[in-house]
Amino acid sequence: MRGLVVSDQLESDNLKESFTDRMGSIASLVFYKWGFLIFIIGLLLGRAMILSEMLPFILPFFATIFLMKREKAPIAMLALVAGSMTIIPINGVFAFISIISFLVLYRLFNTLYENKVKILPILVFTSVFTTKILLTYIFEGTITNYVWLVTGVEAGLSFILTMIFLQSVPIVTERKRKHSLKNEEIICLIILLASIMTGTIGWFVYGLGAENMLARYLVLIFAFVGGAAIGSTVGVVTGLILSLASVASLYQMSLLAFSGLLGGLLKEGNKVGVGVGLLVGTLLIGLYGDGNGEISVTVMESVVAIVVFIATPRSLIMRLAKYIPGTAEYWKEQQQYLRKFRDVTAGKVEQFSTLFQTLSNSFSNVNLPAEVEDPEREVDYFLSNVTEKTCQMCLRKQQCWTKNFDKTYNYMQDIMVSCEEDENINKRLKSDWSRYCLKAEKVIHVIQHELNQYKAGKKLKRQLLESRRLVADQLLGVSKVMGDFAKEIQKERENLQMQEEQILDALRDAGVDIGHVEIFQLDEGNVDIELSVPTNQHGECEKLIAPMLSHILEEQIVVKKVETSYYPNGHTVVSFGSAKQFVIETGIATVAKGGAWISGDSYSTMEIGSGKYAVAISDGMGNGERAHLESNETLQLLQNILQSGIEETVAIKSINSVLSLRSTDEIFSTLDLAMIDLQDASAKFLKIGSTPSFIKRGEKVFMIEASNLPMGIINEFDVDVVSDQLKAGDLLIMMSDGIFDGPKHVENSEVWMRRIIKEIKAEDPQAVADIIIEQVIRTGDNRIEDDMTVVVAGVKRNLPKWATIPMYQTSGLKRKKAQ
Repeated sequence: MRGLVVSDQLESDNLKESFTDRMGSIASLVFYKWGFLIFIIGLLLGRAMILSEMLPFILPFFATIFLMKREKAPIAMLALVAGSMTIIPINGVFAFISIISFLVLYRLFNTLYENKVKILPILVFTSVFTTKILLTYIFEGTITNYVWLVTGVEAGLSFILTMIFLQSVPIVTERKRKHSLKNEEIICLIILLASIMTGTIGWFVYGLGAENMLARYLVLIFAFVGGAAIGSTVGVVTGLILSLASVASLYQMSLLAFSGLLGGLLKEGNKVGVGVGLLVGTLLIGLYGDGNGEISVTVMESVVAIVVFIATPRSLIMRLAKYIPGTAEYWKEQQQYLRKFRDVTAGKVEQFSTLFQTLSNSFSNVNLPAEVEDPEREVDYFLSNVTEKTCQMCLRKQQCWTKNFDKTYNYMQDIMVSCEEDENINKRLKSDWSRYCLKAEKVIHVIQHELNQYKAGKKLKRQLLESRRLVADQLLGVSKVMGDFAKEIQKERENLQMQEEQILDALRDAGVDIGHVEIFQLDEGNVDIELSVPTNQHGECEKLIAPMLSHILEEQIVVKKVETSYYPNGHTVVSFGSAKQFVIETGIATVAKGGAWISGDSYSTMEIGSGKYAVAISDGMGNGERAHLESNETLQLLQNILQSGIEETVAIKSINSVLSLRSTDEIFSTLDLAMIDLQDASAKFLKIGSTPSFIKRGEKVFMIEASNLPMGIINEFDVDVVSDQLKAGDLLIMMSDGIFDGPKHVENSEVWMRRIIKEIKAEDPQAVADIIIEQVIRTGDNRIEDDMTVVVAGVKRNLPKWATIPMYQTSGLKRKKAQ
C-alpha cells in the first residue's frame, strides 16, 4: 500500500514537472521567439516621457534591438510608434522619423567603423537632435534657445540611455543568462525597468497608480533577494526615474529608498518581513508625501504590491537571486559551476593518468627480439654471419656443414667463447681447429672481428631494454602522481562557514582584530586556515593567534606563511597549519681529499611537501671536480623527482637508469637516502652502494645496511628498502666511505665506528658530526686519504614555542578525526 502511495506521488510530481516544462516552453516561444516581450517593452517605452515633452527612451531601445536582435527590429519599431501615439499623435511622427534617420545614418557609417557598439550612441544622439530640431522648425517655424536646450538635453539622455540599454536589454530579452550580473549591470537593469514603468504613468486601477504599485513591487523583490544595499539602491534609482517623468512623484524616491532599506534589513523574516518594511516606510514617508493628506491611497498601493509580492512563487524570485552577487543562490550557482569545472578538470587529469599508465604498460610488455629472449638463437645468428664471410666459398663447405655439422658448430662455438673470455685463443683449441679447417686463421680473425660488433650490439640492446624500463617506470610514476592529483581535485570542499564564524567570534571576543577567517581544511593533523590581521610586525600571529587557535582546535597550530602583499584595507594575510609531531635538526661535516677545495661527496637535507624529511649523501667515483659533479647531479635528480611526488624506489631506479645510459665512461656514484616521516618518525633507508648508517639511542648504537651496488654499474636492480622506527632523542648518523673506511689499519670498521659513536657524549647534531670527522682524521695520522662527509640528523619532539592561550567561546566546533 505504501509503495502505491509513493508511486502515485512520483507520478503526480512527474506530471507537475511536465506541465511546468510545457508551460515554460510555450512562454519561451511567445515571449522570446515571437518577440511579444519586446513588443510590450517597446509599447511602454514609447509612452514614457520626461518633463511631459521629452522622449529619450524610444531610439535607444530601437538601436539596441537593431544591433543585437535585428530580426526583431520591425516589432520594436511598431511597438514604439504605437506606444508614442497613445500619448500624443505627433509623438508617433517623431518616433518614426527618428528611427528612419537612425537607419540612414547607420547605413552611411556602417562600413567606416568596425566597432558598432562605440558608434551606436553617437548615431542615436545625432538622429534625436536633428529630428527634434527639424520637426520643431516645420511645425513652429522658429527655434528658440529653450528648444535648443531641451533638444540637447533629450539627445544627451538618449546618448546615455543607449549605453545603459546595451547592457540591460540583453538581460531581459535573452532566455538564459550565462554569467552573474555585475553591479553596473544591476543598475542598468533597474534603470531599464524603471523606464518601462514610466510608460504606465496615467494608468489607474480603482484609483491606484499602476506605476507606484509596480515600482514598490520591484523594490520588494530586489530587497528580498539582495538585502538592504540592493533594495535601497533600487528604490533610489526607480524613484529618480519616476520623479523625472512626473515632478508630482518626487517624494516617491524617498519612499522607495527608505522602504527598500527597511525591507532589506527585515529580509530574515522572509516575504512578510520585507512587506512589513515597505509598509512601515510607506506610513512614515507617506505622511509627508504630496501634502494632500491622501495617505490611504499610498498605503493601498503598497498593500497591493505586498499582496502580489507574497503571491509570486518563490522559485521565480530565486531565479533572479542566482545572478545577484552576495546571495545564497548566487553562491550555490557559483559552487555548481566550480564543481562542474572541477569535475571536468579531474576527468581530463584522469584521462592523462590512464594514458600514461597505458603507455607504461606498452613499454613494459613490448615484445623483445627473439635473439634477446633466446641466447642460443643469438649464438646461431652470430655463427651464421661468420660462416657467410668464411665458409660460403670454401671447397669443404659440404663436408664441414653437412656431414660434420655438430663437430664444426661446436668448434666455432668454443672459439667464440675462448675469444670472448680471452683475446688469446687456447693453443690446443687453435691447433685442433687448424688441422680441421682449411681457413682456420681467417675464421678466427673473422670471429674476433664479429665478436667486437656482437658485444657492441649486445650492449646497445641492453641499453635499449633499460631505456624501455626507464620510460615505463617514469610513465607509471607520472600516472600515479596524476591519479592522486585527480583524486585531490575531486575532493569536495566542505562548507565550514559555521566553524569560520565560531573561530572569528572567539578571536574577536578575546580582543584580537581579525579581518576574515577562511578555512580550507580542518582535519586533525592537516589544518589549513587563512586569516587577515592588521599587522604582524612584532610576531603577533606566532605569539598570540597561533596559541589561541591551538586551544580552539586542540592541536598545535603554527604560522605557515605570511603574505607580503596586503589587502586593500591594509590587512596582512597569514596562513596557519598543523605543526608536525617531530622536527629534524641536522649537523654536517665534510672535507675533501688532501684538504682540497672540491669534494667528490655531496649531501642534501630537504623537507618534502608530503610531510617527510629526506637526508641524502652521494659519493662520486674518484675525487675532485668530476666526482663532485657526478654526485651533485645525482642528488639534484633525486630532489626534483622526490618533490614531484614520485615514489622513492621509482625515483632511485630512474636515476640509476639515467646514469647508466647517458655515458660510456665508468663513472658511478653511490646514494644513501633516509626518508623520515615527521608525523610518526618512521624511517625508510635506501642504500645504493653506500656505507652503513647508525642510529644512536642513548647508550645503544644500531647499524642500518644494505647490499646494492653503486648506481650506474648495473642496468637493472631491485632497491632494498630497510624500514625502522625512530624515536625522539635518536641521532641518525650517515657517512660516506671516506669516514667508514678512513683508518686503514683498523681491521673491523663496523666495531670501531660503533665504539666511537657510543663514546660521544654530545647530543647536538653538529657537535656529533664534528667529533666523528675529527676522530677519523686523528686516527689516520692527520692525513685525509679520501673525501669525507658525515651527516647527523637529530629527531626531536616538536614542542610548542609558545604556551597555549585558553579560549572559552569554542564549544561545539565540529572536526573530522585523523584517518
